Amino acid sequence: MTRTEYLWLLPSAMADPLDQELPGDRGRMRPRRTVRDWAVDTVAFLFAAGIGLLAAQAAEQAGNPEAVLLADQLIGAAACCSVWLRRRWPVALAAVLAVVSMLVPIAGGALLVSLFSLAVHRPFRPVAAMGALALVCGVASPFLRPEPDLTPLASAVAGVVLVLLATGWGMLVRSRRQLVVALRERAHRAETEAGLRAQQAQRLAREAIAREMHDVLAHRLTLLSVHAGALEFRPDAPPAEVARAAGVIRDSAHDALQDLREIIGVLRAPGEERDEGERPQPTLATLGALVDESRQAGIRITLDSAVPDPATVPAATGRTVYRIVQEALTNARKHAPGAEVTVTVGGGPGSGLTVEVRNPAPAGPVTDVPGSGQGLIGLTERATLAGGSLEHGRTAGGGFMVRSWLPWPS
Repeated sequence: MTRTEYLWLLPSAMADPLDQELPGDRGRMRPRRTVRDWAVDTVAFLFAAGIGLLAAQAAEQAGNPEAVLLADQLIGAAACCSVWLRRRWPVALAAVLAVVSMLVPIAGGALLVSLFSLAVHRPFRPVAAMGALALVCGVASPFLRPEPDLTPLASAVAGVVLVLLATGWGMLVRSRRQLVVALRERAHRAETEAGLRAQQAQRLAREAIAREMHDVLAHRLTLLSVHAGALEFRPDAPPAEVARAAGVIRDSAHDALQDLREIIGVLRAPGEERDEGERPQPTLATLGALVDESRQAGIRITLDSAVPDPATVPAATGRTVYRIVQEALTNARKHAPGAEVTVTVGGGPGSGLTVEVRNPAPAGPVTDVPGSGQGLIGLTERATLAGGSLEHGRTAGGGFMVRSWLPWPS
């Protein structure tokens, strides 16, 4: 069952779960009655009529003239019927009934109902004003229409107590409804914030996947571009060199497909198992293989690693260093072809791990390669997420430098 199936059990002021205010707040319109409201209104009418009957019997015992009794009964009946209008005009009805009840005690029950409804559906200021008016009229009524069995003082005290009870009970009901509205608003806000957090988490996951795909595939595709360009501009190359280039192209394409398959694997269902044949994630220990692969593509690289045992470097830190070097070599192949690249890695536990990739300016003119700089932006974000930092830029001689520091706990 849905929650809407139980709305008829709620008062109309609370029936709409999207409303964040009660009737009377900032001029909010009166909602339609629910089944519960009709039942409450019927009980209120019967209560006002019952009090009116008791007051009518007291008026008969007081020996009032027949004309006065008839007028009391007609006005009292009209006052009881006016209870059905208490939701539409609560302030005006309470004011009229307060004055009428001062002269016609039969309207006293309707006044109590109207005061209770006013306290429930309106804020404190009009409730306080009408309550004060009802108190004044209640104190004056015993002196204008004395009770046969009570002294004027006792009647005045009883009237004051009844007015305060009706008003206080209504204010208590309103405060509880305001609490429910506040809790509902807080729950709605929490649900909205949870949805926003989920969307942000999905966006961050997509960005991480896109960054990983860029870092991995850009390296492989650059190798493909280099060797394919060599075959295009040297159609008369020896068969052995052509075969070697074709083999590198084939291996790079295969590796690119494997890397893409590993990255797409993170999008699988949570319960789906990964293939046992998948390659392990790169670490600092596999940095030498990356350098050898780039050397086979014709890039001159000098690797200077001062880390005695790369296997002791944390896997996440080593993988970040690997991706930084991979992206830097890719950029060097695209923007400085033929230039010698120097890769320096150093550091230790406690002091952190430092990696620097430098290349001088290219010897001749270089064809512009399309790019938006997203690779360097992704590397900066990757280093920041790992708790480190990354800087890059032109060197004094026109070359390019990428330097990063990553934490290495002791």
